[in-house]
Amino acid sequence: MKKTKLGEFEELVLMTVVVLQADAYGVEIKRELEDRLNETLSVGSIQSALKRMEEKGFLTSEFGEASQKRGGKRKRIYQATPHAHKVLQDMKDVRSQLWAAMPNIVTG
Repeated sequence: MKKTKLGEFEELVLMTVVVLQADAYGVEIKRELEDRLNETLSVGSIQSALKRMEEKGFLTSEFGEASQKRGGKRKRIYQATPHAHKVLQDMKDVRSQLWAAMPNIVTG
């Protein structure tokens, strides 16, 4: 499979799917990202990113069990593919190399 590029937002969503594991469904992904980014995100932006990444082969999904809490509606649970894990590791390595090559950043 050829390496497909990920945008910044897609990368964050994909990493969140990996972090959440069995709890990686739309609303929980949104909540986790909002907590970490300290900003409000739209459900649509999350759903669009998930759909794009599933089409690119980074994610698979399946429906979980229906629950009364959700009015009988089933959650679509996402899982990162082995290809996604490889691409994330490659991106981490490149970023680490670039940070190591940068001169010290002076703040203040």
